[in-house]
Amino acid sequence: MKEETIILSLGGSLVVPAGGINSKFLINFNKFIRRHVKKGKRFFIVCGGGRTARDYIDGAVGVLGKDITDWDCDWLGIHATRINAHLIRTIFQDIAYPRIIDKYDRKYDVGDYSVVVGSGWKPGWSTDYDAVVLGKQYGAKYIINLSNIDTVYTKDPKKFKDAMPIEQTNWKFFCSLVGDKWSPGLSAPFDPIASKLAKKSNQVVIILNGEDLNNLEKMFKGEKFKGTVIGPATFDAGFFDRDYFEGGKGEYRGYKDKRFKYWLYKHVNMFRAFIIKIFINPKRVLDVGCGFGLLAHYLRKLGVDGWGVDISNYAVGRADENVRRYLKVGRIGKLPFKDNSFDLVVTYDVFEHVSERDVKNAIDECRRVSSKYCLHKIFTKENMWISFFHGLDLSHINVKKKGWWEKMFEKEGCKKASRKFLKLPLFMETMFLVEK
Repeated sequence: MKEETIILSLGGSLVVPAGGINSKFLINFNKFIRRHVKKGKRFFIVCGGGRTARDYIDGAVGVLGKDITDWDCDWLGIHATRINAHLIRTIFQDIAYPRIIDKYDRKYDVGDYSVVVGSGWKPGWSTDYDAVVLGKQYGAKYIINLSNIDTVYTKDPKKFKDAMPIEQTNWKFFCSLVGDKWSPGLSAPFDPIASKLAKKSNQVVIILNGEDLNNLEKMFKGEKFKGTVIGPATFDAGFFDRDYFEGGKGEYRGYKDKRFKYWLYKHVNMFRAFIIKIFINPKRVLDVGCGFGLLAHYLRKLGVDGWGVDISNYAVGRADENVRRYLKVGRIGKLPFKDNSFDLVVTYDVFEHVSERDVKNAIDECRRVSSKYCLHKIFTKENMWISFFHGLDLSHINVKKKGWWEKMFEKEGCKKASRKFLKLPLFMETMFLVEK
């Protein structure tokens, strides 16, 4: 068996766009796949019907009108996927499984072949759905949907100026975008029925533009790439260095685009800045997970040298100009500052977004750049007020009890600070002020 199994849902419009077969793409795709086969990857490539399928469906509808059934349209599309699949298998004939997979109710013994090519199966199933089934059968880490779009948007960007690109989201929000119905020749970022199955089986799907194979190369290397990552409800917000976006709830975009949320966000940070100034009176503060940098802004108003760092390019890029130069893009696991750079490092509602395996490193990084104190506000199971009024936040992937965090900080050498600090009741928030 190969080192890593990759499922590719290859959009038919990449193979045969309007105007004929895309030979340039196929030449580059051939080189790309073979290069990664040599690195130990095995590819399952499921071919869509694309423009060919839509042309045949439109032709039949033009003759029969309403008399044609979805069943007939689906079969036209399926046969289009099969001719595309045969083309792809022919290109890789020396390293490919010798037959086209066109049934997905069984797991095939494909031996040690480096490339396995699939087509559509039966009416009601898209090739996206087939790719998800293969992902389950062969234990793929993720499914890559190669389409002709760069990223998924909250709305159709051709029609709506306020449409926003989504770098990372969960299946709940994505399904709300694409709906729950399949129709032959449907043009959607990822088939609604396939999305349901991926959600149910906790799979990860990555949507990106297949024409840009350099971008796909970056994804394979773990570098910053352009595209959309969709995953389960307990999705790690740091997966592939993506900005997390769950439709505006509790995250960067909602705070800036909705008046009440921005008003609340502004005054909460104003209050936090006063409390920090009064009870700790630090000279230099770093806010990890700073968002738009409002805490750093208000600290600076109070004479404190306030700085911020956030994983989100989007958030930092939309910060006000008077504070943006004090903000950096970075991750809590590798803060872009030298040792002992600040006498106070704060995190507000950050650690519940950090996977359990990364908590130790996150705590150590905050201690490393602090010379005196670390202040952490963490959502815990005792915070009933937030749970009741705010509902479920699907980006909370590490919610523990207060005691669990106390033991974790103690284990990492953080002792409870002797100075007093104003805290709200435990049912509202859990605060930890620790000394380095």
